[in-house]
Amino acid sequence: MDKDVMVSFGGKQAWLAVSGADQEAVLNALGLRDLGPIRWRDGLDLAHLTGDRVAVTPPLPGARGTTWVLAAGRRLINPGPDVVALSAALDTEVQYFATHRVTELHRWQRAVKGDLVRAFGYVGQTGEVTSWFGEPGPAEREAGLPGELDDETTVLVAERDVFRVAGAWSIDPTTLTGPAPGPLRIGAAD
Repeated sequence: MDKDVMVSFGGKQAWLAVSGADQEAVLNALGLRDLGPIRWRDGLDLAHLTGDRVAVTPPLPGARGTTWVLAAGRRLINPGPDVVALSAALDTEVQYFATHRVTELHRWQRAVKGDLVRAFGYVGQTGEVTSWFGEPGPAEREAGLPGELDDETTVLVAERDVFRVAGAWSIDPTTLTGPAPGPLRIGAAD
């Protein structure tokens, strides 16, 4: 078998970033059955095209000198996972990102050891902010979010802003390239 390479992802997708975890712990916390290792391209294609599979990366270096396990799949888009419960169960930081350019759905959430730190949700098709908790950090402010949200505030967020926030917090999955540090694992609901 030839050497596997990492494959980037992100558009029309949802994913989790889990700090300092391993693939098995993430699969277990999501309540998924481990279907085994798979090459990156095949695993991401499967997770994107089916509604019941999630591709889980090996630990990857990311923001703040931390390793991150990413779990990606359309299964995570709607409804999104409970990041607070996941972060409590894994006793670490868990981040959630989702973007779907057709409806301009853009979301991100961050929880640390069972406490919600930040949540933002937006549907551009209607211009509605669907979730706002905590104060926006520097990456969110650079993406154009105001410091506070009120009835007079207009918010415009694009898909690239989701990747910008992901890159500042953990890993921008659109930048994954190079030799794979190991295979993906595919998880499925029982």
